[in-house]
Amino acid sequence: MDKIRSAITGVGAYLPEYRLTNDELSTMIDTTDEWIMKRIGIKERRILKGEGKATSHMGAEAVKNLLEKTNTTVDEVDMLICATITPDMPFPATANIIADKVGIHNAWSFDLNAACSGFIFALSTATQFIESGRYKKVVVVAADMMSSITNYKDRTTCPLFGDAGTAILLEPTNEDVGIIDYINRVDGLGRHHLHMKAGGSLSPASCETVQNGEHFVYQEGQAVFKAAVSSMADVAVEIMDKYNLKSEDVNWLVPHQANLRIIDATARRMGIKKEQVLINIEKYGNTTAATIPLCLWDFEKQLKKGDNIVLAAFGAGFTWGSVYLKWAYDSK
Repeated sequence: MDKIRSAITGVGAYLPEYRLTNDELSTMIDTTDEWIMKRIGIKERRILKGEGKATSHMGAEAVKNLLEKTNTTVDEVDMLICATITPDMPFPATANIIADKVGIHNAWSFDLNAACSGFIFALSTATQFIESGRYKKVVVVAADMMSSITNYKDRTTCPLFGDAGTAILLEPTNEDVGIIDYINRVDGLGRHHLHMKAGGSLSPASCETVQNGEHFVYQEGQAVFKAAVSSMADVAVEIMDKYNLKSEDVNWLVPHQANLRIIDATARRMGIKKEQVLINIEKYGNTTAATIPLCLWDFEKQLKKGDNIVLAAFGAGFTWGSVYLKWAYDSK
């Protein structure tokens, strides 16, 4: 084929050492391991600890892991995009901080905010720079320190989130692999159901906003669950229909890891068997933008060159999207 495609040629990740288990959570709030497993499907989640460590630390470590695995030098990187909703600070961009920590100085970088759909939105954006022929190596980082905006007194949200950093390398290919297409959507009305109230220009930080707990994740569970089930499944089926993909044509569904019931509902709509779905929510929880690439990293050795893969996500905003790709390499 003559068309240049953008292909994922490597996946890196960083996971904090500390494991916050359901049993430990049950000593902090009124909950149990059984309750969390039944309703969400999470057993434990990683939490970043340490003075001076934030999202950029996890992102930088993931990039280092990626560059080492792919034998890529920092000078070869043309561009770095960081998908995050927990930047180190409002400005400068966390992507810039990551680039500096890694030693990437011949590229430009920026942050992208699409919450749990962040990786899909960033992947779609980066793909266009590869397809244009302008860039040869683009790094997409997806990293979030959700523990920094989680209220551990709120039993409805604190079992959900974990911390992680991931990075993927995109390169051009003329083979019949790579990113085939993507569909991304938003509905700004969703902001009423899932947001962080304070800390922006609408409600700047103050003693009052801190005292009222307005710098934590706020979520109306039923409304978000209902929208996530329908939107994530719809967009996954839509991209399958666009390319006449039957359930048996899809080797892997890689869904955003927010809730096991949402994942199961999406797979059923697609007609996908459980064995075709990559799931690691039990080990890591919802790491927001990082969940999909974390799955790719976790199951990398099972992915084979030419595998048909559908990525699907739903996040705050509301944001949702899907990507259809053919895996570009066999892991060593």
